[in-house]
Amino acid sequence: YLSQYQTKAKETAIYPEDKALEYLALGLTGEAGEVANKVKKVIRDGSSPDNIIHELGDVMWYLAMLSTELGYSLDTVADKNLWKLANRKTRNVLGGSGDNR
Repeated sequence: YLSQYQTKAKETAIYPEDKALEYLALGLTGEAGEVANKVKKVIRDGSSPDNIIHELGDVMWYLAMLSTELGYSLDTVADKNLWKLANRKTRNVLGGSGDNR
């Protein structure tokens, strides 16, 4: 399903191709910031978390387009991430920080 989403999302992609990576990385971080801001308002004001789903969708769109530009399917990104986490779990290094765990 992730690759299907990626294909459909590409149909709505409008951004400068000569600056695609920069544009998409900035968009991804901006949308992630909007998720954080909505979570902050849930904590501070007790507001409904229902609107966060829209921001999560925006994060997903930017992730899909960034993955596309880098030549990766979202299925591959997800599979590699699950493998990495399972490997860390097996080695009992899920906690901590750094890429080389």
